[in-house]
Amino acid sequence: MIDHVRDLASVRDATDRLLTAAAKQNNDSTAAPSRLPGWTRGHVLAHLARNADALVNVLAGRPMYVSAEARDADIERDAPRPLAEQLDDVRQSMARFEAQAALPADWSRTITMRNGVTDSASRVPFRRWVEVELHHVDLGTGYELEDLPAEFLQREAVFLTARFTGSPGVPPTRITDGTHTWSTGGEGTPEVTVSGPAPDVVGWLSGRRDGSALTAEGGLLPTLPSL
Repeated sequence: MIDHVRDLASVRDATDRLLTAAAKQNNDSTAAPSRLPGWTRGHVLAHLARNADALVNVLAGRPMYVSAEARDADIERDAPRPLAEQLDDVRQSMARFEAQAALPADWSRTITMRNGVTDSASRVPFRRWVEVELHHVDLGTGYELEDLPAEFLQREAVFLTARFTGSPGVPPTRITDGTHTWSTGGEGTPEVTVSGPAPDVVGWLSGRRDGSALTAEGGLLPTLPSL
């Protein structure tokens, strides 16, 4: 069962780690490229702030973003700001997210994300946790996939393998980190078994590593669709 209260605490901890690490940077390093193609570190920080506000909208029953164009424009607008403004925005948007999450609500209700994706409201805090942890890695300031909490890696692997389940372009695949096992891809008996450490598994599933550190048995390492 999803524990949204516990996940909110995990989001808080992850946000504190990110803010502490980002505060060691300066305006020049914020303008430097992140690990996401075409985005500076400022873009990543701006996205994190606007994503928190977007999830406030989701929990309040409003559209996540006015439009895809507005989302992109907001990130471009906010990306060049000085580091202090970026950090304050991430901090304040997180406070707004927590305030919305603290309101009495039916956490079993269905909410709508971007592109019409639906989910349980109870999963929204975990979705925010994913944003904070993975984009902390994307900043490229020393926080790596290996630094992610073990619980997070396991749950993110569950979440991402579910995303690719039923994908016609992905063969039935078994994935293991040596402790946990997941299945993804098309229907049928798994043709390929992919194994490796949890950080490399999540890196591959999330498009942050090419999978070269993983072992594929029974066939080639599947090519995954973009998230």
